Amino acid sequence: MEVILKAEPEPITMDTERTALVVVDMQNAFCKKGGMMDYWGKLNEPRSNRIITTCRKSIDLVRSKRVPIVYLRMTYGLDVDANLGPDSPFFWKEKGLVAERRDPSLKGRFLTPGNWDWEIVDELEPSPQDIIVNKSRFSGFVNTELDSVLKTRNIKYLVFIGLFTNVCVESTLRDAFSHEYFPVLVSDACGNIGPDYLQDATVWNVTSVFGWVTTTDNLIKVMK
Repeated sequence: MEVILKAEPEPITMDTERTALVVVDMQNAFCKKGGMMDYWGKLNEPRSNRIITTCRKSIDLVRSKRVPIVYLRMTYGLDVDANLGPDSPFFWKEKGLVAERRDPSLKGRFLTPGNWDWEIVDELEPSPQDIIVNKSRFSGFVNTELDSVLKTRNIKYLVFIGLFTNVCVESTLRDAFSHEYFPVLVSDACGNIGPDYLQDATVWNVTSVFGWVTTTDNLIKVMK
């Protein structure tokens, strides 16, 4: 079914049968006290709680319409990273890996499969029919099966929600654009890390160059 979604810089016509909702990194590490962001003193709990609530609205509605939902989950220790080390810039910049180097007792605490920190928050728990893609870089397209999963399902339109707007959300959205998907950012269902102007910067980038920007209310109106 074709719908016209109100967005900036102009409305976008989407085929709901070729649309997927992409939920980016809604994990305890980034949202909850005791997680990795809390360890670094960068947890914005009110913002995280607001984003969780807003994401829940979109997820519940989209799931009821049988639109595919893809959860991206930041993960350390994937096979593709068996030799991850100083030759990778990611080794030097990713917060959990930096923490482990500073304090070896933290090894395995952050974003490790099976750990609480790695799990998706309880409020947004995936259903059995949802798709989970573990990733080890900021973009969900790097060294993952995401592109093949989407193409197998004939997906063309990707609606993005989650954390962090200016890091993993934007990185994945930019790659989606380059992979010939039509990306839509739901701005009030995404949260940035750092100063508030970084949220505005990503919204500007997407609106001007990489896709379309909408709101949860707009999405709900066309999906009902």
